[in-house]
Amino acid sequence: MKAALTPGQVSDYTGYDDTIDADLPPAKVLIADKGYDSNAIRAGIEDQGGTAVIPARRNRTTPEPIDGFVYALRNRIERCFNRLKNARRLATRYDKTSASYLAFIEIVAARLWFRHLST
Repeated sequence: MKAALTPGQVSDYTGYDDTIDADLPPAKVLIADKGYDSNAIRAGIEDQGGTAVIPARRNRTTPEPIDGFVYALRNRIERCFNRLKNARRLATRYDKTSASYLAFIEIVAARLWFRHLST
């Protein structure tokens, strides 16, 4: 799995290219929030044979309809980020360098994964 950090003031969809270029199987469904609503992302997912479940931004003239049931699954992703932020060091970003911060994210993610496997 590949993870990348982007600066806080950068738009969400700029980090999309880093994650989609990883050596992973193509996504069948991409569930994302309004920050990822762009024509390039939608076209990229559809070119790979997947479906983009992204609500339209307010300024889009012709909003794409989304499947509300599938979009409700995004709650699981948000809960995962909440569990990651329970690690105080991660939520407050005590680390000075991006490499050490990214390493700690991976440690916390591994800890959550091991907890999930043991239950």
